[in-house]
Amino acid sequence: MAKKYLIVGGVAGGMSAATRLRRLQEDAEIIVFEKGPHVSFANCGLPYYVGGAIENRDDLIVQSAQALKARFNLDIRENAEVVKINADNKTISVSSDGKIYVERYDALILSPGAKSIVPPIVGLSEAKNVFTLRNIPDVDQIMAHIEKHHPQSALVIGAGFIGLEMVENLKKRGIEVTLVEKATHVLPMIDIEMAVQVQRELAKNSVSILTGVSVSKFTTDNIILEDGSILSADMVILSVGVQPESALAQAVGIELGLRGGILVNENYETSIKDIYAVGDAIIVKNQITEQDTLISLASPANRQGRQVADVLSGLQVKNRGSIGTAIVRVFDLIIGTTGISERYAQELKLNHKVVHITANDHASYYPNATPILLKLIFNPESGTIYGAQAIGQKGVDKRIDILATAIKGNLTIFDLPELEMTYAPPFGSAKDPINMLGYAAMNISLGLSENIQWHELANELAKGKQLLDVRNPSEIKLGAFKNSINIPLNELRNHLDKLDKNQAYIVSCQSGLRSYNAERILKGNGFQVQNLDGAYGLYSSVTDEGLK
Repeated sequence: MAKKYLIVGGVAGGMSAATRLRRLQEDAEIIVFEKGPHVSFANCGLPYYVGGAIENRDDLIVQSAQALKARFNLDIRENAEVVKINADNKTISVSSDGKIYVERYDALILSPGAKSIVPPIVGLSEAKNVFTLRNIPDVDQIMAHIEKHHPQSALVIGAGFIGLEMVENLKKRGIEVTLVEKATHVLPMIDIEMAVQVQRELAKNSVSILTGVSVSKFTTDNIILEDGSILSADMVILSVGVQPESALAQAVGIELGLRGGILVNENYETSIKDIYAVGDAIIVKNQITEQDTLISLASPANRQGRQVADVLSGLQVKNRGSIGTAIVRVFDLIIGTTGISERYAQELKLNHKVVHITANDHASYYPNATPILLKLIFNPESGTIYGAQAIGQKGVDKRIDILATAIKGNLTIFDLPELEMTYAPPFGSAKDPINMLGYAAMNISLGLSENIQWHELANELAKGKQLLDVRNPSEIKLGAFKNSINIPLNELRNHLDKLDKNQAYIVSCQSGLRSYNAERILKGNGFQVQNLDGAYGLYSSVTDEGLK
């Protein structure tokens, strides 16, 4: 007997489930309910429509209800909100065109997504020029405001992915932008020494940045920050994050967890029989830490929708969790991340080490090579890769994708030098940055190098260690550490008599490569030495403490 599947919510999770179900069960009845006007749209493309990179609004519509009916024989019901689930008799109540009707199901799939967090700011509900961005009606409101009022200034509250994309695209429309972020730095999901590179790019493009502060009040004419600062803006984009849209699940008694997310098992089953859930609303396991987490990204949602259809069709697939791989462009800079951050590894008290390297996206002798700053967080004993971050103008996506694949495939730092990437001068280097990252991590793991991080330097110097800078004098003139000794790397072997074997040293250069070579020279001659990871270049980008 043919089954009847009801799917609440379209877009990534719901539509992936619906189309996969049809391919596996030709005789099934499949109905998709979408409370908005579009069941399949490119929500990741919305900021780029604001900025004009996507010129045609219709390009945001991935598939129409008519096309989905023609190709997949799906019953698509837009502007139809599911308002109640009756699990006892396996029915739902749907509100559409001012009427309520009931549909029965054999299995129900919830894919309600996430909604924008709207903080309880005084005066927010009365403000007429504040917008969120989650769907096409949202972007229509933003565009209508821009076209009618021609705003000269905008305030973006929240410096996550959507917030930064909106900053860039509003600037491309010629609007002056101020960015406010409650955390200590933009992109709070990455570590601060990486985020400062983003802040520098924002400043270069005349974006005013305020971190460590939040909005406390909206008045008729102004925005008041919690520190008493007063701002004004012709429009405000509220982008402080999202939360699971789980009210429907909660009302029927489905068990919820972290931040109201829907709890599901490895088969996407909720706590109520024959009700499944996928997408931004569900809690997933972080594959690295096994901790509950919420990951609101399109790729996991698409995968989950397909997998729940497989489960309902009797295929042996499991929900294995996610690792949170993401990327964003901020003007001429690209930032990618996968796995967990150093800060989170510290919070979990994981045995971890960190390495930074700077390497070009392709062969340095081929024109237009640009540097990539890569960071790796790993277990020095097992070699397990916990996470990675990368920043550069080109080639960031390739490297983060490789590292995400390595994590998913349970590869370790010892496998990274063995990876064989395509190589020709326009595309890469004979030793790809990923290979080099593996070599650097292996040196730590094998005890060939001992590094310290930029945030550990002050404490290490306070213990009486001496900083040795192996850059050339011309580099030292541009900036250096206070109280450091300077012996250029190429002269180091000839000046070992100037150093004391009873003194512990920390070596630094500009990026960390020369200082590693210096570390090996010194250790080979019986000195106690550590390498400042990322060296002067990374340290000076974060702080000027201890510099001259």
